[in-house]
Amino acid sequence: MLFSLSWRYLKKHIWALLAVLILQLAATIAALQLPTLNARIIDEGVATGNTAIIWTLGVEMLVIAASQMLCTALAIYLGARLAMSTGAQLRTQIFQHIHTFAAQDIHTYGTGSLITRSTNDVQQVQQSLTLFLNLMIGAPIMGIGGVLMAVRQDLHLGLVLALLVPALALLVAFVMKHLSPLFQLQQERIDTMNTVLREELTGIRVIRAFIRQAFIRTRYIHANTELRTTAMSIATWFSFFFPAVTLVVSLGIVGVIWYGGILINSGTLKVGVMIAYITYVTMISMSVIMAGMLFVTIPRANVAATRVAHVLDHAPSVSNPNDTTALPLGRWTFAAEDASVRYHGAEEPVLDDISFTLRPGTTTAIIGATASGKTTLVNLLPRMMDPSSGRLTASGVPLTELPISEIRKRIALVPQQAYLFSGTIASSVSGIRTPTPAQRERIIWALKGAQAEEFVNSLDEGIDHVVEAGGTNFSGGQRQRLTIARALYRAADLYIFDDSFSALDYATEAQLRLALPEYTQGAAVLIVAQRVASIRHADEILVLDSGRIVGRGTHRDLMSTCPTYKEIVDSQLFEEDAA
Repeated sequence: MLFSLSWRYLKKHIWALLAVLILQLAATIAALQLPTLNARIIDEGVATGNTAIIWTLGVEMLVIAASQMLCTALAIYLGARLAMSTGAQLRTQIFQHIHTFAAQDIHTYGTGSLITRSTNDVQQVQQSLTLFLNLMIGAPIMGIGGVLMAVRQDLHLGLVLALLVPALALLVAFVMKHLSPLFQLQQERIDTMNTVLREELTGIRVIRAFIRQAFIRTRYIHANTELRTTAMSIATWFSFFFPAVTLVVSLGIVGVIWYGGILINSGTLKVGVMIAYITYVTMISMSVIMAGMLFVTIPRANVAATRVAHVLDHAPSVSNPNDTTALPLGRWTFAAEDASVRYHGAEEPVLDDISFTLRPGTTTAIIGATASGKTTLVNLLPRMMDPSSGRLTASGVPLTELPISEIRKRIALVPQQAYLFSGTIASSVSGIRTPTPAQRERIIWALKGAQAEEFVNSLDEGIDHVVEAGGTNFSGGQRQRLTIARALYRAADLYIFDDSFSALDYATEAQLRLALPEYTQGAAVLIVAQRVASIRHADEILVLDSGRIVGRGTHRDLMSTCPTYKEIVDSQLFEEDAA
């Protein structure tokens, strides 16, 4: 999987890849010539006192060494650029692809795992690719070439190589067999660590409020200990591998010196040849070590590449149609027709047989108990998810036949959880890093409609006040008003407020509701609320209970026809206020 994933991007840079291969090949061939030249200097120059050949061969060695250094440097530079470029493209592709995921797709992987895959896993692929591009030609050529050049120097010493090379190969295979499952386990435990840490950081206030520090600490220590144990096991195998390779190589060199000394004494071997042979044995051993490093690293990178490819190849459950229908003209009328949602493996549907129409200029409200399916219904409209059966339409055209981007352009959503992006109030409301003067005026206009103008003006920097990630430097009510302003800033056909007034006091909420018609400008409005006071003046109220619409009408109608609605009203208002 590592190579198939990398090839998706490397094939776009085939000429740079070929340049790396050629440069690595040239550098390795040059390195293999040096021990032979050194042997000739010793045997033909030093032993005979011929200084001329020493100078000639010495200059030749310098030229070859300089060429080798240049080729190696260029190969490493180009290889590193290719690996870094591949890593950057993988991160970009994952980031962009995750943005196409529906809620079910995000749930399939989990946020912690997606973070690990787009950071740690990609880093593993990138590092292994760098190592691979630097060693994939050099290691085998050096190993095979070293054997051929060594045997060419003297056939008798080949007995040492016949024992050394298989011993090194068996050692590498043995270590690889034990490291592969450990790398898989390590990535899984990194996932767990990220999940635990993310939950701790995002829920730190809740943890403190419910005095759950001891539980969270124990869970974190357990996850950390498991990761440490796995990392220690991997480190233990590495600490065995390198000394073991060094021991085998050292025994091989001792064998060459011992057997070579016998051959020198018998007059069948020259000193220079034995020194060259030792150098070739070292080069062969280095090639095996480099291949071993590559083979030991590849299993972990292969695990990481599989995890990355699984995300990139995952088909989103909500996707654009192959053939789009012409966009409806004018303001869109959104409708649901017998829509149902059933999660995989669930006994009961979350939503069952839901039908409604959201016409321009009207306000529709949804109310119901917790877990009655309100937010799921809201997620169907901008196609955050699709219904299991039934359909949703825009002016009669099924949403599944329209581009997702166009649908979401027509909808301004205020989510249940008020979340602000880091930057400034201006950039968070407008979605533009540096708004123009005209855009800044519209930001101020939207803030006024969201009843946020007063507190924003009290800040020293005004709309240029810094917003921290998530809007953590604002109170809950302030965050909620800023997210409402973000929706009002847009010109949309449908404005959705998903329990978006819960953090507002009654006076602020009343002022906001009075201002909405001016800001929505004839668009359809959908309000999801827990408080009856937020929706009692809506043109139509839908009462949800266990995923079904059990009541439909105005506030006054529902008070006399829907027991569920009346029960909700009675729990919140005095009887005289509800009349």
